[in-house]
Amino acid sequence: MSAPKFTVRLATEEADVLAAQRLRYRVFVQELGSDGPLVDHDGQFERDRFDTVCEQLILVDEARTADTYEHVVGVYRLMDAAGAVQAGQFYSESEYDLSALKRSGRRLLELGRSCLHRDYRGGAAMFQLWSALAELIREREIALLFGVASFHGTDVARLAAPLSLLHHRHLAPVALRVRAHEAQSQTMNLIAEADLDRRAAMLDVPALIKAYLRLGGVVGEGAFVDHAFNTTDVCLILDTAEMPARSRAIYEARG
Repeated sequence: MSAPKFTVRLATEEADVLAAQRLRYRVFVQELGSDGPLVDHDGQFERDRFDTVCEQLILVDEARTADTYEHVVGVYRLMDAAGAVQAGQFYSESEYDLSALKRSGRRLLELGRSCLHRDYRGGAAMFQLWSALAELIREREIALLFGVASFHGTDVARLAAPLSLLHHRHLAPVALRVRAHEAQSQTMNLIAEADLDRRAAMLDVPALIKAYLRLGGVVGEGAFVDHAFNTTDVCLILDTAEMPARSRAIYEARG
């Protein structure tokens, strides 16, 4: 594979949108086993009804061809309050009661469908996306970032330790504490804090969630078991005013 030549931009051309949906199919459908009513298995595009009102921030490797929609190697899907009005809700509202965030009066941005091509994980690709996202957040004066993040699988017993760690150590303050809807809610308080092997539990937390925790991220009350996506989800909230200075410097780094 040629050395990557990265650019980051909002998807505006049809080829970029399709390439983002192709990457989402590779990750969410082929790797994680998810599905949905609008997923195009023949064309290999993962899409849903929110795509028409969301923006997609894409990481492009210019060394890859765009002819087969393989040039996008990273995606963040973004929805602001205006998009939520058009859609009738934020995506996360299917899983969580967001009343605490919505009544805060602060400017919100929902992050979703975050993924990287498997060949670009563990390197500089995610920092390229984060740097561009940080610039967009500054420009739009976003105060609160939020969105669901996933553990693979729906076997809650297997996830008891990391979920309990998030509950005991990283629960959102009451003013920002969203709650999972009752129907598919799962308590995260499964193991008493005194009985937790915190180091082992943190090893089982997905890398993206750990990254948000380092930035000062917190989680809502309860996990949501998403059988359609074959995931167990938590709602992450990041108050941009509360980010630690050192973490902010890393998050906003260039190059």
